Amino acid sequence: MISASQRLWRTSPLTYVALVLAALFSIYPLYYMVVISTRSLDAINDVPPPMAPGESFGDNFGRVLDNDAANFVTGLINSIIVSSVVTIAVVLTGSLAGFAFAKLRFRGRNILLLSIIVTMMIPTQMSIIPLWGMMQTFGWYDSLYAVTVPFLVTAFGVFMMRQYATQAISDELIEAGRVDGASTFRIYWNIVLPALRPAAAVLGLLTFMEQWNSFLWPYAILSPENPTLQVSLSFLSYAYYTDYSQVFAATAVGTLPLILVFILFGRQIIGGIMEGAVKS
Repeated sequence: MISASQRLWRTSPLTYVALVLAALFSIYPLYYMVVISTRSLDAINDVPPPMAPGESFGDNFGRVLDNDAANFVTGLINSIIVSSVVTIAVVLTGSLAGFAFAKLRFRGRNILLLSIIVTMMIPTQMSIIPLWGMMQTFGWYDSLYAVTVPFLVTAFGVFMMRQYATQAISDELIEAGRVDGASTFRIYWNIVLPALRPAAAVLGLLTFMEQWNSFLWPYAILSPENPTLQVSLSFLSYAYYTDYSQVFAATAVGTLPLILVFILFGRQIIGGIMEGAVKS
């Protein structure tokens, strides 16, 4: 006898059709960007739109590199540095703090955790002016420190890792490590961190994407000569004229690191999502 829940989750042909259509609608904008990046500017006005790549990608991307106002290479390198450093720091600090809040007992733990969660309710835009003043005081204007240091720890990272550590790590496992003479940091490094790897992969991907796509704060604190990638891309558009083949060529190259990150860590990311979605 098939229960109601089993009938609900049974896969039907219509489900596959819906998934295929959803995938096509999601992939098409990315594919169209690649197509236009390989064609001349007038291709964007063609009706029907072109579906096959052209042969002009080298010329289009060459004009991106020759655009002194955009500083594309500098922006790409800066974004790689900032996104990588922030991602590693957020994963490490989030897992450390998450382990402490989930498994260690200390006075004021709940109040401190609540204060961290409250900061998640404050919009990022509200902190730009005071943060800009702090960067000026530190002498970090137009420095990568300004777009890196304020984001090395995030409340979301701490909260996410704390929630995962509560379920994924048993108290008995921690006590067994202490019986064997392991220090708190040794327990974290050899027991806790490997157990948090699926959640760390998800947190790392989300953090890398957030930093890679960040625009407002880098635009406010960095000069046009030292931009991040998103700021660099903004300088490819002008008030009365936009070369979309040039913009799409730069965007296609700027999207590659995100695709590579997902390819390299996709299995762990999907595993972390599935492990969090399925209850034992």
